[in-house]
Amino acid sequence: MTFSKGLKSNDVLGTANRGNPAESGLCTLCRADCQGRCETFMSCMKGRKMLYPRDFGAVTAGSDNITHVGVSYNSLRIQGYNYGAYGLSKGLSNQADDCIFPNVNIEVEFGNEVKTKSRLPILSGALGSTFVAAKYWESFAVGAALVGYPIVVGENVVGVDKQSIIKNGKIEVSPELDRRVDTYLRYHDGYGAIIVQMNVEDTRNGVADYVINKYGDKAIIELKWGQGAKDIGGEIQVTDLEYAIFLKNRGYIVDPDPTLPEVQQAFKSGAIRSFARHSRLGYTDLSNYDQVRESFMTAIEELRSKGYKRITLKTGSYGMEALAMAIKFATDAKLDLLTIDGSGGGTGMSPWNMMETWGVPSILLHAKSYEYASILAQKGQKVVDLAFGGGIAREDQMFKALALGAPFAKMICMGRATMIPGFLGANIEGVLKPERKAALSGNWNELAKSVAEIGTKPEEIFAGYYDVQKKVGASEMKNIPFGAIAIWTLCDKLAAGLQQLLAGARRFNISEISRFDLTSGNRETERETGIPFITEVQDEAAKRLLNS
Repeated sequence: MTFSKGLKSNDVLGTANRGNPAESGLCTLCRADCQGRCETFMSCMKGRKMLYPRDFGAVTAGSDNITHVGVSYNSLRIQGYNYGAYGLSKGLSNQADDCIFPNVNIEVEFGNEVKTKSRLPILSGALGSTFVAAKYWESFAVGAALVGYPIVVGENVVGVDKQSIIKNGKIEVSPELDRRVDTYLRYHDGYGAIIVQMNVEDTRNGVADYVINKYGDKAIIELKWGQGAKDIGGEIQVTDLEYAIFLKNRGYIVDPDPTLPEVQQAFKSGAIRSFARHSRLGYTDLSNYDQVRESFMTAIEELRSKGYKRITLKTGSYGMEALAMAIKFATDAKLDLLTIDGSGGGTGMSPWNMMETWGVPSILLHAKSYEYASILAQKGQKVVDLAFGGGIAREDQMFKALALGAPFAKMICMGRATMIPGFLGANIEGVLKPERKAALSGNWNELAKSVAEIGTKPEEIFAGYYDVQKKVGASEMKNIPFGAIAIWTLCDKLAAGLQQLLAGARRFNISEISRFDLTSGNRETERETGIPFITEVQDEAAKRLLNS
């Protein structure tokens, strides 16, 4: 879609947004019960067919995306070249038969001493205590494991679990956290990873001890500084008074306070119908850079002493000092990955006007990340591997973000885009297996028109069905949720699209991607990103050629 024009439909692809489109192409409000048909929704079924215009053979198509207004990823353009081939895998030559886009290697790895491999350069957003994450976790986790990319168990999973047992302030049993980790590990084949995130409450509850004692080096631990959606702690909303009181007693901030008699009376009368559970801000007892650094380094040392070999950090869209601190601290501490999440991404519940108005937009944050990482690299330091997140959903956006941050950016953090196939698959499976609809959190009573026009059986609906069957075997398919098949299908489309863009840039290994593969569509974007304006890229080389 053409974000700069704010269009809600794309006639070429036959897609449409139910609500207002964001820069990613997703609706600003993405519903689990949606019946389609945005580009990501349709890609979960049609896969790589969604890379091309519809009704091939009866149409011609031409782009209308030639006007770039403002500074966004839409205002960067991808540069193509008419000669050369870089990064070909061993055994391949630079002849035309080998220089084809399916030969582009998009496998990546990140990490300091211990490398984590991924079959494509994405990891999930943090899927924590939100009920959406819990309901559709099986699809999210199985899909990520089958594809082979990391998935993040977000904050507060232990704290909100009624079945978890916390004694003397430390976790002893956590059925929900176990379910999250075990579901992913069931199909993990060496690619990807399970990452468990900790905030203030998780740290107090001893989540790090629990995870290392139970799962050892199978799990990565992640410290959380923030996210792109909001500049306060994580939140969920609950509609049960007793549960709200339980969360209050667990030590959370619950708003309004469910223990107050007047609030309970308002709830019983229907004037108050829900409660917001909030987490705490970190580093509130610190007032300067040196104190924050000392506290952070101490926390990393403690995690390493517990046995953690892989540690990551996630930070939000704070200002430039906080960004520089995150990159420098993560580099000095030899962390394995730093995820930098720009405004206004998000997967859970956030105050809406806060999401709309706070923080640094993704492209600006990512451009400064490259600048700051370069300063450390010029001093001879081995800069921590970076992941960029915040409103990225398509393969062209992946290419742009990786190129903008090259060579430091290794991964793209995708939140809502990798959740949509989980919703869609559960809705389809709930219709085709009505006896399991409730367990699946399916929302449909019949197949949506956008699905039924493709097929009525999973083998017909999902282009990736038989690819998954080849991987797990025909007998195992009964245990694979449709949401996981949808994730596979979407990722196949993203992978093929990324391979095509890389081949056009003559990069046959994703490690070859660089900032030279981008141009700016307007002067403002050039100024903010450091990426030259379109007609200035290679202009000197062109004039030397003409005068030769």
